Amino acid sequence: MSEPTSSAGAATSRKALAINLDRSAYGAFAEIGAGQEVVRHFFKAGGASGTVAKSISAYDMRISDAIYGHPQRYVSRQRLEQMLDHEYGLLVDRLKAERGSVTRFFAFADTVATTPHDGKGQGHSWIGIRFQDQPGAEPSEVILHLRLWDKDAGRQQDALGAVGVNLIHAALNTRDSVDSFLTALVDEVGSGRVEIEFAHFSGPAFGAFDNRAAALRLVRLGLTDAVLFGPEGDPQVPSEYFYKRSVLVARGTFRPVSLVNEDMLACALRALPDGGKDVLALFEMCIGSDPHPEAELIDRIRLVGAMQHPLLVTRHRGWYRLPAYFRLHTTGGITLVAGMNNLVDLFNPEHYTHLEGGVLESCGRLFKDGVRVMVYPMLGDQLRRLILDPVACKVCFPESYRIAEDSVVTASDIQMRPSVAGLFQHLLNNGFLVPITGADPVAMACQPRTLAERIRKGVPDWEKEVPPSVAVAIRSLKLWAR
Repeated sequence: MSEPTSSAGAATSRKALAINLDRSAYGAFAEIGAGQEVVRHFFKAGGASGTVAKSISAYDMRISDAIYGHPQRYVSRQRLEQMLDHEYGLLVDRLKAERGSVTRFFAFADTVATTPHDGKGQGHSWIGIRFQDQPGAEPSEVILHLRLWDKDAGRQQDALGAVGVNLIHAALNTRDSVDSFLTALVDEVGSGRVEIEFAHFSGPAFGAFDNRAAALRLVRLGLTDAVLFGPEGDPQVPSEYFYKRSVLVARGTFRPVSLVNEDMLACALRALPDGGKDVLALFEMCIGSDPHPEAELIDRIRLVGAMQHPLLVTRHRGWYRLPAYFRLHTTGGITLVAGMNNLVDLFNPEHYTHLEGGVLESCGRLFKDGVRVMVYPMLGDQLRRLILDPVACKVCFPESYRIAEDSVVTASDIQMRPSVAGLFQHLLNNGFLVPITGADPVAMACQPRTLAERIRKGVPDWEKEVPPSVAVAIRSLKLWAR
């Protein structure tokens, strides 16, 4: 994400004033955890009586519970929705008869945990608005989860105030496209200070918005490093989904998800203590340099959903970034699953020119805190084809490498170029790289890189290389059809 920018200022004030002067919009503000950071902009801009019907900050938990009900966690989507339900319902009930024919009612709410005085912990907030896009309309809603990256609580409050004004202004005025709406949220703040890791749109004002596409746009626009889709293909909040859980992550492109992807997770789970009983297994797809349109990416999300696995979509190619991402959300164990071809990415110095220590630094970041990478085996004929790739040969494998076509090559068997052989052996000897054994021969024989093209060309028997539920989904959705 971009570097932090200056404090919110003139643009935020102009937006607040514009809303105050729009006599059709009238609402309630409920803020818990960081002061009245949003509504104060409307009071300072002037003319707030035209916008603010009510402002409340119920800091005491008992008072807050008496108003909104008792949540499982106070800075949570549950608490935010309790606040929106109460404040919007109260506003409409009391004022509908008097001014409902000419007023767009709204309720804005946020519940916030800023960084404590000791500097430990990460600031974050649930923030949302329920509103009418025209008088008398059924309500629409936007719910966001933000990470606040400023180091001190004061600047986090400042950033939150600006994002809140931006959200209200965008909901009332900027609904022509997902991109314009999302980018407007960080006006005068920037993604270096506020990360939007979850966004959910609902209601008649957002009929053209798709929440999966919006999540992907958050990544494409650089507003977050990753978004998470649950087993049903719906966006999830990583900090809640991964909370205190150990994770097992297999990276791929999933064009489409294949038997190889399925077997990689299955073999890795079997190798973990207790068969990975309490481990959350998921797929990860990097789209940082993926040229395909969002429509195809959404189709891939659907296919992973057909296997009932979560999918993390990221924008950074480097493997070393994944553990750092998961450490934001969980204290559990982190295990990654790689194919033999992924070793080329892992040891390619061209991927780490921005790191002072190059490949060594990337490995230091990747394997810290007990992180392991389990390496899936490869058939000899496939490895021979991989060695013919100029980049693979330059980075990993000696030109003189000879391997029998019918062999099964594991990470403990493979030969590496002298330039990386020492590092590779060190990682093996110390359990950072873990060879996977017992792979399914049918899965290993698959050719996932060419699957989409073969489906497009109508080459027979492609169904044998994907799980049955995925084959059904591909045919049903007519993916990669001619």
